[in-house]
Amino acid sequence: MSQSTQSFQLTQSTSKSPLRLMVVEDDLAYGAALCRRLSRHGFECRHVSEPTEALLCARSWQPSHVLLDMKLEQTSGLKLITPLRASLPAANIVLLTGFASIATAVEAVKLGADNYLAKPVDSQTLVVTLLPEAKRRGCAEEATSQLALHEQTAEVDESLDAPMSPRRLEWEHIQQVLAANEGNVSATARKLGMHRRTLQRKLAKKP
Repeated sequence: MSQSTQSFQLTQSTSKSPLRLMVVEDDLAYGAALCRRLSRHGFECRHVSEPTEALLCARSWQPSHVLLDMKLEQTSGLKLITPLRASLPAANIVLLTGFASIATAVEAVKLGADNYLAKPVDSQTLVVTLLPEAKRRGCAEEATSQLALHEQTAEVDESLDAPMSPRRLEWEHIQQVLAANEGNVSATARKLGMHRRTLQRKLAKKP
């Protein structure tokens, strides 16, 4: 059995769980650790390490959630977002990145990702990011019970900041480009590839 095949595995979890999570991570140890952690919160997990495996698993298994590492050995995780979204139109796709780049996060959201998280990421942040989508898919009872269990067995870090919304990410990125152009709106609009009036409207509506 190849190392690649070994990574495509079902973690210990109930087969009746409505929360199906595919972890796309070429670091086998880290991917397995993510699966172990999240299986404790009601997720049925599968770990894949290669792009082709990810696309096959998406089509055949139809996960409700995807954790996608941005820096894969063979390609960028950004290139997988569009084909994954085509196969999984209702899935919650979350990008995992080793560096919190606003520009990259904005690009990921534009390509179809729902959210992003910077590594290393703790279990509490993972659960908080993933469970809201689970609740919207009719899994509120499962999600609430798992979150209650987590709160009983672990301290909740109130200092954790929730990931920024797509609109907020875009606004922050615009502010960075605007600062780089010394406040010149026309130059910033050209750099961002948008009309000057469109940029002005976005600047006037801070999310």
